[in-house]
Amino acid sequence: MTHPQHNLILNQEQIQQKVIRMAYEVYEQNFEAQQLVLAGIHRNGYTLAGLLARELEKISPLQVTLLQVSLDKTAPLQVPVSITPETTALENAVVIIVDDVLNTGKTLAYTLNALLQHNPKKIEIATLVNRHHTLFPVTSTYTGYSLATTLREHIDVVLEENEVAAYIH
Repeated sequence: MTHPQHNLILNQEQIQQKVIRMAYEVYEQNFEAQQLVLAGIHRNGYTLAGLLARELEKISPLQVTLLQVSLDKTAPLQVPVSITPETTALENAVVIIVDDVLNTGKTLAYTLNALLQHNPKKIEIATLVNRHHTLFPVTSTYTGYSLATTLREHIDVVLEENEVAAYIH
């Protein structure tokens, strides 16, 4: 699928390389942990968390648990943040919040707030693309691609079976 007026910034191979590198960085920073919890923000963040989990399982003995975090990104206070499966024990766990794009940091801040209520040992953040427009005190621990953009530009990350790419428009 081509996107008119969209410029490709990352193709499927480049995204795969970024995910592999991020997995090595995550393992390097957390090699002493027995297990990791990857909390992917619905939709693309969760897909990206799945890709990271697969790479981590290839390169490390870490037990990786996937969580899906869902929230209303436009009105985060109106609908509570949901974390599934709810049965996952997060107390004293190493949790990595995963999202496709770090823009203002608002989504990550609300996700962080929800996860802190479970008393994790440590929380880190992994994003595929960091735009450097944060309005909230959130920074990415692991970044696949760092890109200075204007506020008018938009990043679309596509993580579908038939297309894996990132575009700017």
